[in-house]
Amino acid sequence: MTPGARQETLAVHATARQPDSTPSAIPLYQTSVFTFTDLDVFADAFSRPDGAFTYSRLGNPTTRALEEVMSALEGGRAAMATASGMGAISTVILSLLQAGDHVIVQQGLYGGALALLRDLAARWGLKVSVVDVDDPAAIAAALTPTTRMLYLETIANPLGQVCDLPALAGWARRHGLLSVVDNTFATPILCQPLRHGADVVLHSTTKYIGGHSDVVGGIIVVSEPRLHRTIWERGTEFGASADPFAAWLTLRGLQTLPVRVERQCRNAGILARRLAAHEGVTAVHWPGLPGHPSHARAAAQLAGFGGVFAFDLAGGAEAIRSFTKRIELVTLTPSLGGVTTTVITPRSSSHSRLTAEELAAAGLGEGTIRVSVGLEDPDDLWADFEQALGTAPSCQARHDAKGAA
Repeated sequence: MTPGARQETLAVHATARQPDSTPSAIPLYQTSVFTFTDLDVFADAFSRPDGAFTYSRLGNPTTRALEEVMSALEGGRAAMATASGMGAISTVILSLLQAGDHVIVQQGLYGGALALLRDLAARWGLKVSVVDVDDPAAIAAALTPTTRMLYLETIANPLGQVCDLPALAGWARRHGLLSVVDNTFATPILCQPLRHGADVVLHSTTKYIGGHSDVVGGIIVVSEPRLHRTIWERGTEFGASADPFAAWLTLRGLQTLPVRVERQCRNAGILARRLAAHEGVTAVHWPGLPGHPSHARAAAQLAGFGGVFAFDLAGGAEAIRSFTKRIELVTLTPSLGGVTTTVITPRSSSHSRLTAEELAAAGLGEGTIRVSVGLEDPDDLWADFEQALGTAPSCQARHDAKGAA
């Protein structure tokens, strides 16, 4: 990697290291094992994450290329690619915590992560406190002698809360805690949490990093080698490692990440502002709107406001059913971060394992829809939203005619 290169350059110039030359494109090393002629080199390779390649669960040249470029983009020291975003989350939690430890987590956390922590609390005795991280008193009150980790999201899923990363990471460090940040929604293009003092950053690379809805993966980037060794040793034992083909597909997508994120943020702003003025919408949750609680912090801390937002329909669950049946260009699809615009209802997907109380605390009502904005023309997207909301007469007539056909 070129020292001091900017994000756009780092993303495009990922390389696979070779002794005498460098291939222009990252090769796919679709192999499970590597052969040796020297027993000492063979034995050494099994003992460390940066040794010679032996077995692709432990390391692979294609996977290593992804790890190196993501580490560079995040300003980290090392990385481990995993088989999914939940693989990254699980590896971090299972590697760095043990039975009886206490973890403080951000209110409104991704449902899958919260469900995992709740399961470990029931089966392992892990202690979990869910707090409003905008309330310093609540964070201080949650601290116990067994607290080991503070777990955050750069842009919370799906209501767009942006936490004060420098302050929270600094507080965690002063109290001897590891700070872990899920940076999936922001990507390293909008924010690099390690540069704000975090210890570990993770992503579901299924989303923006891969970017084309054709690969599942995750990545963990750390601030120092000791953490990397612990995560690598335990993560490879868990079998969480990324497959080389998945890493190769992710690298292909990563090269266009900066331009995709810029366009998705711009499109999200257009849609969010138009929805905010719509009579059938009671609230729009996008940190780029001046009325959003995190707007000032997002403007100061991020290089953009993100391509995901949520909005609430006045008609609740019935309005959601109508909207999701009527959309045509936009699709009802799980996941996010691809080149096409998609919607989901968090209560029935990403946050479906939360209790009624947890859903209420997270601010997810029956009329909440999450939008992942793609690369389409924003006017085409708005036309589809408008007709699905039932307020574009010509589109209404076209939809009714289509239903009658």
